[in-house]
Amino acid sequence: MIPENKKKALVNFKKAQSSISKIIGMVEQDVYCVDIMQQNLAVLGLLKSAHQMLMENHLNMCFKNAMGSNDERKKREMTQEILKVTNLFNK
Repeated sequence: MIPENKKKALVNFKKAQSSISKIIGMVEQDVYCVDIMQQNLAVLGLLKSAHQMLMENHLNMCFKNAMGSNDERKKREMTQEILKVTNLFNK
């Protein structure tokens, strides 16, 4: 069963995919640049929102489980994963 946050993220990914197809068509039709940029910003918003939903799900499930375990290696690895993804997101 897919968690609710992942379902919501999936909806955003599908909307972004559809919008990207629209953007490609706009570029091919030489639509006004600002109109293309506005659509692009909408896609970025959808992707950021999906990322946030996935992060929330990961922290509430996977990360929480790892931190509740007695496996110190698992805890360190999970923390490093979170830091890596956060650093990539902030670039």
